[in-house]
Amino acid sequence: MKKVISLAVLTAVLVGCTDLNTTDTSSMNSYGADGFGEETLVTTDDSLNNTYLLAPAPKYYVGSAYKVEDVQYIPVEDLTYNQTGIAGIIPAELNGTKTSNGEVFDMNQMVATSKTLPLPTIARVTNLDNGQSVVVRVNNRGPFVNTRIMDLSPAAAQKIGMNGQTKVQVQVMANESTAVKNATLGSSVQTAPVQTTQPAQTVETTVITTTTAPGATAPAASGDYSVQVAAFYAQDSADALASRMSRYGNAVVVQEGDMYKVRIVNLDASQARSVIDALRANEGMAPGLLQNGRWINADSI
Repeated sequence: MKKVISLAVLTAVLVGCTDLNTTDTSSMNSYGADGFGEETLVTTDDSLNNTYLLAPAPKYYVGSAYKVEDVQYIPVEDLTYNQTGIAGIIPAELNGTKTSNGEVFDMNQMVATSKTLPLPTIARVTNLDNGQSVVVRVNNRGPFVNTRIMDLSPAAAQKIGMNGQTKVQVQVMANESTAVKNATLGSSVQTAPVQTTQPAQTVETTVITTTTAPGATAPAASGDYSVQVAAFYAQDSADALASRMSRYGNAVVVQEGDMYKVRIVNLDASQARSVIDALRANEGMAPGLLQNGRWINADSI
């Protein structure tokens, strides 16, 4: 379903993406969501023994929505990210090229690519064939082939016994990802360990008045569940996406800190399940789920 393309070329294309109307890179092949269900796998070694993983980056890069061959991807900060799918190996000939957040790809470091995770993000990748895992620094966009959710550096792939495309579990490490973000942004404030269940935020900067599209589920007058679609630093981008997401329900933009988060709110459990499934199938998104303002697993309902 996917064809391997040059990450170096793609980096140059994606750095310029600033809003939902990004240039369509028609020379690249489109791809859709991977059809792998979530698997529960417990790993025992949570140590970080490579100081490079938590080193500050030239910049912290989330980015706006972008398109590759008519397929849209929406980067989002998601500390609860936990997905299974196919991983590949970054070509060694890209060693020394610039990544999307301004780093230099080093094939001997524990690094990886992602289509939507912030750069850098720290994640644990587990080879589901043998149970071996490695902690990687996600610092580039890709892979832009629809059978894979991540590519690993040759060194990281070797560490978990990958000889080619392999089914893996990718789990974001919330505390470590927050630490490297703060180091990159130059934060001088010590933060407490990140919790994957977070209290609700009540500040709403923009509420999009919606009309339910034909065939869509009308939002309940009130409901315990909210589906988070994406998060942006630019309010204009968030507003534009919320307007488009109104076909799925009551789409609003909520400001939390310096981020503008697009959510579909006031859903009951069945509506939330339908919205999540529709966003995955129709938009290629990986939405998050909140119940009464607290993060829960998107597949728990």
